[in-house]
Amino acid sequence: MTNRMGMVTCELTISADGYSAGLNQTEERPFGDDGGDGWGNKLHAWMAETPEENPAEVDRMTAAKAFIMGRNMFGPVRGEWDRQWNGWWGDDPPFHVPVFVLTHHARGPQPMDGGTTYFFVTDGIESALTRAREAAGDGDVSIQGGATTINQYLAAGLIDELRLHIVPLTLAAGSRLFDGVPALKFEQVRSRAASSVTHVTYRVLS
Repeated sequence: MTNRMGMVTCELTISADGYSAGLNQTEERPFGDDGGDGWGNKLHAWMAETPEENPAEVDRMTAAKAFIMGRNMFGPVRGEWDRQWNGWWGDDPPFHVPVFVLTHHARGPQPMDGGTTYFFVTDGIESALTRAREAAGDGDVSIQGGATTINQYLAAGLIDELRLHIVPLTLAAGSRLFDGVPALKFEQVRSRAASSVTHVTYRVLS
C-alpha cells in the first residue's frame, strides 16, 4: 500500500533459507549460531568485508526519515528496563532520525548523539507506525527488524516494499522471515548480485 507520506519499507539480511538470526542469541552473539564468531557473523559479513561492492545498499539502509524496530533488535535486555541499554550502535547511532522501539515496558525517550532519539512504544505496531509516519513527514519509514517484527507488519498489510539481502548460507533454525505470515504476492522491482550477497527488492501487492 503506497501512501502520500512516503513508503513503508524494510531492510533485512537473511540466509538462503530465510533466517535473519540463528538460535542461541546472546549479548556476545547477537545473531546467534550463524557460523560466525560473535560480531564477526557470517550473515552480515557482506557489509564489512565487501563494502566497495555494496555502497548503494548500505547507504539506503539509513536513508529513511524514521525507523521502527523490535525490542530484540534494540538489545538483549528483557523484561523491565533494569539497566540503561541504549542499543548496539554506540553513542552516535547511524540513524540520525527518530527510532521507535516496540516494547511491553514503558521507558522515556532516549536522545543520542547525531540526531537519533529512541522512542519506546508500548501500544502496538500500528501506533508505532502512526508515530513514525508523523516523524517522517513525506519521507519513508523503514521497519528495521528483526524478522518477528517485520512478520507482524507484513501480516497486517502495512509494508509497501521488502528489501532483502540474501546471503549464500543456510541456518536451518532461528528467527525466520515469513513465519506466521499469510500468502502474499510481490512484484520484483530490482535485483543485483554481488560476490557474497544478492540484493532483491519486492513491492508488496497483497
